[in-house]
Amino acid sequence: MRVIAVQTLKQFWSHHPKAEQPIKAWVDEVRFASWQSPSELKLQFESASILKNSRVVFNLGGNKYRLVTEVLYQTQTVLIKFIGTHQEYDQIDALTVNVRGEISK
Repeated sequence: MRVIAVQTLKQFWSHHPKAEQPIKAWVDEVRFASWQSPSELKLQFESASILKNSRVVFNLGGNKYRLVTEVLYQTQTVLIKFIGTHQEYDQIDALTVNVRGEISK
């Protein structure tokens, strides 16, 4: 899978250094994946939450951080939509959030 907007993840861990290793581990795992469906993704990431609109929420760093993505199985692409602490995640709508917490229109 191709991960789009890795720079967003790097910016996040520059402010939250403890998140760097869990995020890097996630990126490495995803880059080697080739999911064809949500069920294949769940086999690899059991704690991931599959939402509508191709959205998937990943728990990172022992559930300290939440990563919202849009997974496009046909093009083998994962788009970063949001990365934040668990507390920050509680304040957004995972179905509409975009990078930096902007709401998609």
